[in-house]
Amino acid sequence: MEITRNVILDLLPLYSADEVSADTRALVDQYLETDPELANVAKQLAAMEKPGDIPVPLSQDDKMIAYRKARRLKLIYTIIIAAALSIIPVITLLMFFTTPS
Repeated sequence: MEITRNVILDLLPLYSADEVSADTRALVDQYLETDPELANVAKQLAAMEKPGDIPVPLSQDDKMIAYRKARRLKLIYTIIIAAALSIIPVITLLMFFTTPS
């Protein structure tokens, strides 16, 4: 089977990310020696900034830990808001009964 330009174009992103085997790297290198235009494209791809680590999906345990932490925070916020709202009537009553007549 003949290696066509389209095959090399398909491989270029993996090649530039260094995600190919040694055999594939040798194949692409060999082809790029014969196609200067495509070699230039490969150089431009290699010069581009690559994204950082790809996020890994969370495991079930990680999801449960995050869920429990969020639930705990929600409970704490609810308690704080309830305490703040319950203090308002107490302060109002104190102000009413302590005002001089």
